[in-house]
Amino acid sequence: MPTTVLRTLRPALPILIGASVMLSLSMGLRQSLGIFMQPLTHDIGISVADFTLAIAVQNLAWGFLQPPAGALTVRYGFRPVMMAGALLYVAGLVLMAAAQGLLAIMLGAGLLIGVSLACTAAAIAMSVATRATPPAVRSTVLGIVSGAGSLGALMAAPLGQVLSQAHGWRIGLVGFVILALALIPSAWFAGKVDRVPLPKPTGAEIRETSAGVALRGALGSAPFVVMTAAYFVCGMQLVFITTHLPSYLQFCGMDPMLSAQALGVIGGFNVLGSLFFGWAGGRWNKLMLLGMIYVARSLVLAWYFMSPPTATSTLVFAAMMGFLWLGVGPLVAGAVAEMFGLRWQAMIQGVAFMSHQIGSFLGAYGGGIIYDVFGSYTLAWRFGVALGLTAGVVQVAFALVRPSEPPLVAAGRG
Repeated sequence: MPTTVLRTLRPALPILIGASVMLSLSMGLRQSLGIFMQPLTHDIGISVADFTLAIAVQNLAWGFLQPPAGALTVRYGFRPVMMAGALLYVAGLVLMAAAQGLLAIMLGAGLLIGVSLACTAAAIAMSVATRATPPAVRSTVLGIVSGAGSLGALMAAPLGQVLSQAHGWRIGLVGFVILALALIPSAWFAGKVDRVPLPKPTGAEIRETSAGVALRGALGSAPFVVMTAAYFVCGMQLVFITTHLPSYLQFCGMDPMLSAQALGVIGGFNVLGSLFFGWAGGRWNKLMLLGMIYVARSLVLAWYFMSPPTATSTLVFAAMMGFLWLGVGPLVAGAVAEMFGLRWQAMIQGVAFMSHQIGSFLGAYGGGIIYDVFGSYTLAWRFGVALGLTAGVVQVAFALVRPSEPPLVAAGRG
């Protein structure tokens, strides 16, 4: 990166570091909750389907509250929204660690953490980074921030597994509570973005004056609608893996530590994938790259589940999936910013993410139901592969569609 660019970014570094740490912790802790599923369900007497229902509720709360959270950042600023989310995350983990039955798991792991993620995770963090950086390096910076979001799982999963095996799952969750406390200062520093003025409106924003106009523009844009539908399948695949991979490996008789190692490898390769796709998104069609990710991810998923797992195949699978994991983050954020501008980016990106989370609900809860009914995950992974290939091919086919005028201009005229 040129020296002049680095000088330009220097005032934004506290904001970018705060957003990166916030995203890393919120995503890393959430992605690692699956390691507690087996001991927790056995100890407090709930089923795997009950636990996955709580995770599904978390994903639905996260998804459906993401657009309102994005709209609130326009009215009140990013800092109040992110700080509230940080406090709710800590409260949710505390309630989960003290749980004696399903209700506490549903409220802690489900509702509270779900609300928190709407205020601290990808859509908000990437919107913060987008506003803080100039367009020339925006895609690369988004890739760096997205990559930082992977480091939380790299740390949280092994820590939680070690504490859980040595002292029980409740102590493992106490370790997560301590990590989550760092969300509070990171959200505070990221909130400095409220002092950064929005750029002068461009043709994409010239007639956009309200949330309603922004929503009409987004939902009337064919590339955005297709991207949003494909994002549904993305959520289904990824949450199925994070929620059910530990259970699948235990079902196959593998070492329990392998699941934590695999989640850690996913986190590590997430960094490489995010950096690569952030860089690539500044040079090639972002929507085309998204479609290619979905196709490649589905092929990797099919390869892994077609034969019994080994330690080597599991770690190779984790590395390949990790590389293809959060690379969608900078591409989706960049595509939304290009299509609709920055003012309502968090809200519009939240609309796409709501679709992602409906898919996440099916990936978590549907996978649990299939496991409980059939005693295996075969039908679940086959379904995920088929939908993933379809979504990827359709995304590639629509990637070159360009509206005749900026979507928000058309919506404002309508």
